Amino acid sequence: MLNFRKIIALTAAVLTVSAFPVSGAEPAGENIIITDMIGRELDVTPGSYSRVVCIGAGALRMYTYICGSEYLCGVEDIDNTSLEDRPKMFDSAARPYIIAYGNDFTELPSCGVGGPNAQTAEAEMILSCNPDIVISFYQDVEKEDALQSQLGVPVVTLMSGPGGVFDERFKDSLRLLGTLFEREARAEELIFFINAESDEISSRTSDIPEDTKPSVYICGLGNWGTASHLTTAQNYNVFDIAHIKNVVQGLEGGMLQTIEEEKFVSLGGEMDIMIMDAAAVKNIAASYSGDNTMFDVCKAWNNNEVYMEMAYNAYYTNYEIALANAWFAGKCVYPELFNDIDMTDKTDKITEMFLGQPLADEIFAYPTSFGGYGKVAAGDIFR
Repeated sequence: MLNFRKIIALTAAVLTVSAFPVSGAEPAGENIIITDMIGRELDVTPGSYSRVVCIGAGALRMYTYICGSEYLCGVEDIDNTSLEDRPKMFDSAARPYIIAYGNDFTELPSCGVGGPNAQTAEAEMILSCNPDIVISFYQDVEKEDALQSQLGVPVVTLMSGPGGVFDERFKDSLRLLGTLFEREARAEELIFFINAESDEISSRTSDIPEDTKPSVYICGLGNWGTASHLTTAQNYNVFDIAHIKNVVQGLEGGMLQTIEEEKFVSLGGEMDIMIMDAAAVKNIAASYSGDNTMFDVCKAWNNNEVYMEMAYNAYYTNYEIALANAWFAGKCVYPELFNDIDMTDKTDKITEMFLGQPLADEIFAYPTSFGGYGKVAAGDIFR
C-alpha cells in the first residue's frame, strides 16, 4: 500500500456511471508528500492544479479515466489527430481515449512529439505549455528528477505493471491521480468496477474441472507491427482471470515470446481454440497469402474455432479493451457460461465507466478492428 492512498469505502449502491464531474470551487488542500509509482517522494498540493500535460506512452490515456480532458494545456503530437506531421503508426487501431476526447486534444498546443521513438521528454515544448504539473509514464528516476528541476513543477510518474488493467500498480496509479486532482471517489469507482468485472468473469469459470477445459492458443501479441501467429504468452493474465487452459503454459521463455514454427506445428493438434489479437491480423494475413496451408496443422483452424479479440496495445495499453477482451475470451472458450453476454453491450458498458461514453461502434469501425469481436475466417479477413 502506497503512503499517498486515501481509503474510501464505496458500495455498489452508490456507484453510477459518471462523466467525470468538475471539481467544486472549494479551496485547494494543504501540501502533502506523495510517493509516485517509481518511488519518488514529491511535495504536492491536491486540488490546486489547473494546467496539466501528460507525457509518455499511456499517461494521457490513464489521465482521461479520472479527469477526462479537463485541465489539459497541451498534448503530444501523436494524440492530436489534426496534425499532418506527427507519428501515425497507431491510427488504424482504436484508442478509445482518442475517440472520446480527440476533438478536445486538437485545440491544444504541443508538449512534444510523443510516440514510441520519443525516449525522452521535450522540456522546451512542455515549458511552452506552461503547466503547473506533469503526469509522466517515463520511468527513469534520474531523468524524471532532472525534468522536474528544469520545469519547476511536480513531475509525477505513473505505471501499470505487467498485469495491465488487472495489476495493482494500475489501480494505485488511478488512486494517485485521484489524490492529485481531488477525484478520489472517481478513482475508487473505477477500481470497484474493474474488480467487480474481473470477479464476475472468474466466478463464472472457477468450478470447471481442469481435465474438461479446452486448450487455447493466444497469438498476435507483442510489439505493434512485429507480432505474428507465433507471438504468444505463456502467462496471459486474461486467461488467468477466466480460468482458461493455455496451450503454451510451461514453455521456457518470458511472458511474451515468439515460439519457433516447429513448436507451433507440434502444438497444433492440441489447440482446441485459437484467439488472435486484431493488431497482428495484417501480418498473419500476409504470411497466409504466401502459404495458405500454414494453419492446416491447427485443430482450432480446421474446426472453425478461431476468434479475434480487439487490439489492446496501441501507444501502450487500451485498458478498457483489455477488460473487454477478458469477457470475450470467456465467451469463446465457455460459450454456455457467457451466452447472456453481448460484446457490443459489454464494450459499451466498459467504455462508459472508463471514459463516460459508449464507444463500441466507433471501436469496431476502425480498420484493424475488422468489424469487432467474432470468428476468424480466411475469406473474411485474410485478403
